[in-house]
Amino acid sequence: MSPTRSKNLLPRRIRILIRRHGPESMIWRRRIAILGGAIMVGLVALLFAELADEAGKIFLSLVHRIWWAPLILTPAGFAAFAWATARFAPDARGSGIPQVIAASRAPEAGMKRLVSARTAFVKFWLTVGTLLFGASVGREGPTVQIAASIMGHAHRLMRIPLRSSVFIAGGAAGVAAAFNTPLAGVAFAIEELAAAYEQRMTLLVMAAVLISGMVSLGLAGDYVYFGIMRQTLGVREALVAAPVAGVLGGIAGGLFSRLTLASGRTAFTPMAWLRAHPILFAFLCGTVVAALGVMTGLTWGTGYQTAHAVIAGSNVPLWFGGAKFLATLATAISGLPGGIFAPSLSVGAGIGDMLRSLFPAYPPGAIVLLGMVAYFTGVVRAPLTAVIIISETTASRGLMMPLLAAALIADFAAQLVGKERLYHGLAQRFSVQ
Repeated sequence: MSPTRSKNLLPRRIRILIRRHGPESMIWRRRIAILGGAIMVGLVALLFAELADEAGKIFLSLVHRIWWAPLILTPAGFAAFAWATARFAPDARGSGIPQVIAASRAPEAGMKRLVSARTAFVKFWLTVGTLLFGASVGREGPTVQIAASIMGHAHRLMRIPLRSSVFIAGGAAGVAAAFNTPLAGVAFAIEELAAAYEQRMTLLVMAAVLISGMVSLGLAGDYVYFGIMRQTLGVREALVAAPVAGVLGGIAGGLFSRLTLASGRTAFTPMAWLRAHPILFAFLCGTVVAALGVMTGLTWGTGYQTAHAVIAGSNVPLWFGGAKFLATLATAISGLPGGIFAPSLSVGAGIGDMLRSLFPAYPPGAIVLLGMVAYFTGVVRAPLTAVIIISETTASRGLMMPLLAAALIADFAAQLVGKERLYHGLAQRFSVQ
């Protein structure tokens, strides 16, 4: 090869290297998308948590001043928000996790509706709004849908082809930021969002979870969601209490899942008629939530404060778990935007409080956590995620083995009530077309 030709080839090789490995290369654009998307997820999740908590406080303040106000406000709010959801963003209804599961099956089509910017924006504000009139919802499921949308748009902005792993990473980052629990985000990605966890998405999920978790940790501090709980169970105590909690919580959680799925499918004439009149149906669901809230004073909103108090040793009436179950079910089937994570943990705390009366000599806080993990597993059918969320949100690492035993038994018990998993069953209602 002549020296002249060799000289001409050198700039071409440099250009090829820059194109492949330079700042505008695919790999660098992907890294920027992951970094920017995960940071934005962390910031939005913190803002969402702050606004949701403030909305719940405003409603409770109103209830303390005017006890009968929810009898008017809550049903009217349910009807109004059901109409607004159907009018402006139908795919914003419900938890948000089924939408991410459906969108991950066809990422490009899912980006147009299920996790679009419009859907995420409406989901954000309507979920906050639902807490202003006492709906029994959580913000964690909506955070998953919003986070998946953010991650998808970050990749689109950097001209990166969308894959299912983008939405899975975004959703996992949302869980990590919502609970300040990075490990739970990874477990949730594996168990719930990804039908088959592919090796190539590992780096994306881990990076997104860790970055969003660091943003949440850096701005909100090293807080523990439900407070620190140091109680443990002995081997004999665990062998007795974990199976009882697993069976009771699993059956109750499986019943919630089955009823939620059946509400959208049953051919029972009155229910089919109500489905054809969604605004009236939402109004009636709001009436149920209002009546339960006014009668009990404990079933409003996320249920976070009540669950926190039960873990810390406070007593609640034995009927609290059942009342919160009904309020959450009525909210979940009403068509309003909002998740079930926090309300389910609150129902589980009520079940745990009932279990304390069965095992009065056992550490009470530990028994409550067994009820929480069992019921939550029965609802979402993700035992590993349930154990890690409870362990990280209460710093109860000494209970890992009893919690895991209760969760596995609850998963089996829930299958006896219904085989279909809640989020995957709900995902069938959302089309990516």
